[in-house]
Order: sequence, then C-alpha cells, then structure tokens
Amino acid sequence: MDPEAIDSLSRVAHGGEADPQLLDFSANTNPRTPSGVATVYEAALPASRQYPVDDYCEFRAAAADYIGVTGNEIIPAAGSLTGMRLLFSVVVDDGDSVVVPTPSFGEYDREIRLQGGTPEFVPHDEVMAVDPTAHDLVIVCNPNNPTGESYETAALRSLADRCAAADTVLCVDEAFLDFTDRPSMAGTPGVVVARSLTKIFGLPGLRAGFLVATGDLRERLDVARPAWTLSTPAAAVGAHCLKDTEFVEETCEQVAAERERMRDRLETRFDVAPSDAPFLLCETDQSVDEVVDAARDRGVVVRDATTFRGLDSHIRVAVKRPKQNDRLLAALDV
Repeated sequence: MDPEAIDSLSRVAHGGEADPQLLDFSANTNPRTPSGVATVYEAALPASRQYPVDDYCEFRAAAADYIGVTGNEIIPAAGSLTGMRLLFSVVVDDGDSVVVPTPSFGEYDREIRLQGGTPEFVPHDEVMAVDPTAHDLVIVCNPNNPTGESYETAALRSLADRCAAADTVLCVDEAFLDFTDRPSMAGTPGVVVARSLTKIFGLPGLRAGFLVATGDLRERLDVARPAWTLSTPAAAVGAHCLKDTEFVEETCEQVAAERERMRDRLETRFDVAPSDAPFLLCETDQSVDEVVDAARDRGVVVRDATTFRGLDSHIRVAVKRPKQNDRLLAALDV
C-alpha cells in the first residue's frame, strides 16, 4: 500500500441510512433474506470460541456449486470489496495503469490509488472497446453501478480474450449479476470475478463474499489472503444462503416485475436509465438536493447520485417490496 496515497485520499460516499424511522432506498440490498439465517448464525456462535478452520471447505463448496466452478477456484473474502483489495494488492504496482469505468462504484478509484496505481477513467459504455495492451488491469462492473446496464456476454468474452493475450488481468465485479440471467465470467483464465452475498441475500452487515480465479493467479491470491478471512458465523450463513437457489429465483422474478412497474411511474417525472439491476438511476431537471430533501421529509431516503464521478443531476433508487415501493413513488410525487 502506498503511504503517500493514504495521506491524499478520503472515505467514499455510499448509500445506507441508520435511522430506523426512515425507509431507505439509497442502498441496493434485498429487503428479504433466506429463511433459517438466524438459526444458522446462532448455531455457529459456540464454535466462534475457536479460530475458524482456514480452508473454509463448506463455504468454498457452496460458492463453487452456486457459480459453477471447482472449490479450489474460490477465494473467501469478507465481502467483495475486501476481495478486490486483495486482488489489487497482488496485481497492482506503483504507477500501473488501471482501467476504471465511470460512472461506477467509487471504491475502485480509491482502492487502486491506495496501491499506488493510476486509474484511467473510461466511460462505462466504452469499456468493452479498450485496448488492454496499454494497461495492467481492467475493471468491469456487471451490471454497472449506478447505471444498471449489463454487458453482452460475447463482448465480455472478447475483452477477456484480448486481456489474456496482453497478459492484463480482467477484474469483473459481479455484485449484482445474481439479479440477471447473464452467465458469470467465473472460471475464465485471466479473469478474476468478485462476488458479494450482500445484495442478493440482503445481508450487508454479514461481510461475506468471494473471488473466483484460476491458475497461478489463484495460487497467489490464496497465499496472500489474510488468515481467518471469514468469521465462523459468516462462513456458515454464507454457505446456507448459497444453497438456497429457490430464494434467488423468487427474488429475481419479484425484482424484475417491480422494477418495470416503478420505471413506468418514475418516467412521468425523471429520465430513467435502462437497468438489469435492483435499482434505477433517475436524471432530474430539478435540484438534486431538493428532490432528496423532499423525499426525506416524507420519510424516504434516496441516493444522491451526484457522488458518482460524471453525474451531476441524478438520484438512484433501490427496488424493494411492492408496499415499500409505493411509499417511494408517493414520496417522489409520481
């Protein structure tokens, strides 16, 4: 990590509201969790008096089965962001050039700078056309946050092939891919996939996720990862959730239906971006502060999306349960 970079950087703004009296649409997490989570967590607590078994066999097996790879390709992480920090620490050296999509997840920029790398910002809809020979790492967010669009599989595979030929690592952040019918890039040589249990399973505080990598890069990541990466309860709950594919299917159907219903209403006031994710990016011709404040006065929190690089007139709203979504729509006067 670059000590000078630490002195020049600050924290990144995120969604999330701590006030329980407000309905939070600023964070894109599932309002539902799989059944049995509390029971599994409580059952794991007694074992927390000992260190976790560092191979995480059950968690790796569940993650591998969920995503369609072998267990040894899974690198456990305390959330996908922790996994990406591990990846960047392994592959990014001082001065390395890293393609970062924009607008996109703000932590990419900060994490690359913390490792001494140089972010090269590319519009998110032009990332598939980048020349990887000019860069040391390429980052793709699929679907992209905050815009919501996912990339065509053929375009992603073409980029992966070009990256492999250039010996450039491709990192694909698939935090929201569970909400789509797109295939994962997991198991593709030269590609490191980052996955999160936060979004689809509605457990942001659990801090559980994983990377998927192959070959020598997988070996290096597994050696470099911190010992006891996941707490015992996080590993147990994570494995439990990853086995509940019926919950995932139901969630995807519900989110897709509600997303389109919300879009129809929101488009009466905002310019709404296409989305395959559990959120909608809305451009307004009014003051963003006024829109955000008016919604909050009505008990609803929406994300001020001007905190994303390149956006200056946008809000982002999550997709939740029908009655919750109705409250959002009323708060936004649509």
